Amino acid sequence: MRYDVIIKGGDVVFRDGVRKVDIALKDEKIACIAEHLDGEANEVVNASGQYVMPGMVDTHVHISEPGRTEWEGYKTGSQALAAGGTTCYVEMPLNTIPATTNKEALDIKIEAAKNQNYVDYALYGGLVPGNLDDLEDMANEGVFAFKCFAATCGSGIPGDFENVDDYTLYKGMQRLAELGQMLCIHSENASITDRLGEEKVREGKTTAIDYVESRPIVTEVEAIQRVILFSKDTGCRVHIVHVSSAEGVETILKAQSEGVDITFESCPHYFAISAEQFEEIGPKAKCSPPLRKAKDQEKLWQAYLDGKVDHLTSDHSPCTPDLKEGGVFDAWGGISGAQNNVDLMFDLAVKQRHMPVHQFVNSIAYTPAERFNIPNKGEIAVSKDADIILLDPNQSYVLKDEDLYYKNKFSAYTGRKIDCRITKTFVRGHKVYDINEGIVGEPVGKLLRANNKTAE
Repeated sequence: MRYDVIIKGGDVVFRDGVRKVDIALKDEKIACIAEHLDGEANEVVNASGQYVMPGMVDTHVHISEPGRTEWEGYKTGSQALAAGGTTCYVEMPLNTIPATTNKEALDIKIEAAKNQNYVDYALYGGLVPGNLDDLEDMANEGVFAFKCFAATCGSGIPGDFENVDDYTLYKGMQRLAELGQMLCIHSENASITDRLGEEKVREGKTTAIDYVESRPIVTEVEAIQRVILFSKDTGCRVHIVHVSSAEGVETILKAQSEGVDITFESCPHYFAISAEQFEEIGPKAKCSPPLRKAKDQEKLWQAYLDGKVDHLTSDHSPCTPDLKEGGVFDAWGGISGAQNNVDLMFDLAVKQRHMPVHQFVNSIAYTPAERFNIPNKGEIAVSKDADIILLDPNQSYVLKDEDLYYKNKFSAYTGRKIDCRITKTFVRGHKVYDINEGIVGEPVGKLLRANNKTAE
């Protein structure tokens, strides 16, 4: 048999460990795994000295097209994902205009994304005040989950996203439970964080640390507890996005032990940047929930190393440079991070803190694909999609703005030394990134729909 690609001599990362085997790719699938493959192939890749891993499945990405395409578009965003080792992502219902809160807006987004993505992609629907009757239509169109904000959000621009009130959250969870859908929730107590922020500004306390203190850990934990209570009553499957604290983790783990169908994610920036470093970096590192102080960050690290964190996402939330200028409280609250999920966290977790490689890979690939029920993704196994990345643990580089594929080339990680590198990315067997060639070929990404579990 002639294969499309054979990857030889690498340390292949499976769910339960690492083995030195060869992998053959054919017709967009993993066709064969064996100790030695001597068949013919259109391309033979020597992976000696490198890890061969399933591509990351990033379930929290903001692409701002349409409506705010100057912030990020599908082409540039997916190129950054590909260069960073992500082969599939789920795109949030904001910050596009119109926000994805009904079928019409979903159709607009689907059309905008056509033929632009270098990696496979799926979509969220949004839960906002007034759209309870729109949830079923979006579910029927194949969104993989729904998203809402329990924290204050939105610009007031017509068609922009809005945060939920408790009534909408509760009724929405009832409806989504009936539809068999999962709700993903940004969990911070809106009234407390808003008032604390106003208080800080009024008192002239506007440093990065002041911003962090205006959104204390208790506001995250309280909102998570409210979601848990509503989930117990409604039976809705829930997922807490970007958990920033060990206290939040423990609250969720307790609920899991009580039988609540709840999972959560955290993000590289909560592990890579402390609040004290945020003070030095400035608004480029602003996000919400905020970065935590080093003593709290260390507790989150311990939870991740202990296997308590379900999975990692980027929460890639880009904007134009002008929105990061001025004071911290006024700056846009989002970090551009999609290109440095895998290498940065591999360096920090595996190389520096000795996390087993397969545990790390499960947290970026297998577990998110399983929780979001994304077919054929997240695992190296025969008949799975040939979504494969190569990572060289012996290369190092300092991240520069010109390395970035984002539409707006800046990052909170710029200037950071990262002691590993993604060298190749394959999406369904198509090479889309090579360290020597950059982005390769034309976009090959397909839209995934949950209702029929097939790619378009």
